[in-house]
Amino acid sequence: MAAISASQVKELRERTGLGMMECKKALTETGGDIEQAIENLRKNSGLKAAKKAGRTAAEGVVVARVADDGSYGVMVEINSETDFVARDENFTAFAEKVAEAFFAAKSEDVAAVMAGDLETAREQLVQKIGENIGVRRSVVVEAGAGNLVGAYVHGGRIGVLTELTGGNAEVAKDVAMHVAAINPAVARPEDMPQAQLDTEKAIILAQPDMAGKPEQIAEKMVQGRLKKYLAENSLTEQPFVKNPDQSVAEFVKAAGGEVVGFTRFEVGEGIEKEEVDFAKEVMEQAKRS
Repeated sequence: MAAISASQVKELRERTGLGMMECKKALTETGGDIEQAIENLRKNSGLKAAKKAGRTAAEGVVVARVADDGSYGVMVEINSETDFVARDENFTAFAEKVAEAFFAAKSEDVAAVMAGDLETAREQLVQKIGENIGVRRSVVVEAGAGNLVGAYVHGGRIGVLTELTGGNAEVAKDVAMHVAAINPAVARPEDMPQAQLDTEKAIILAQPDMAGKPEQIAEKMVQGRLKKYLAENSLTEQPFVKNPDQSVAEFVKAAGGEVVGFTRFEVGEGIEKEEVDFAKEVMEQAKRS
């Protein structure tokens, strides 16, 4: 009997989306022939979900948890292929279970937390629902001494963890709500990367009204516009969404706190979504049936 290598099992898993033991068994039965193993799994309906495994999962939910004492928070993004499945009660129940596991582990290591029972549950859900489902990322925010973490999730699609020095849980949540709505680039002006400022400066200098300006005047105009740019893109300088008459920094300061930072997740951000021709897909499936 041919020995089954780990690389063969890995390839079959990547091509089918099925579990390690199921893939190893299929390969053992075919003497390591991956194509025959796939055919056998297809006959046994094992590939009901695996046919979908290569598709882009860019929908889903963001779930956040914060310790009762505000000492740390965890946020996780769990993806599905369609928004319809993201609202399915089986999927949402799985997402909550995943969030609890990451919160208990206080971990950002997706592979480690998902190993074992959670991965088995994911595989079973993939086969039940018929869509690719995956846990994309996790973040842990631990509050420094005397600080606290707050969280806000909007519609299951945008999640934010904030950290404040002082203040209280409600203020931290309100700041997180602001971040979810406005999506600032950085927490404070000094946090803006120099490379981004250099790019913005080049854009300003290339604007028509800068042409022919004396160097000193041009530099003053550039600095003025950069200051405005920083104010518009820095959390602390933005008008607070619940009360535009005060900045976020002023709102937090009034509650005895100061903004330290934030982390924002939006479902599917950065994922290049696959354009699917459903009519063509149905026709192809009809031809194969």
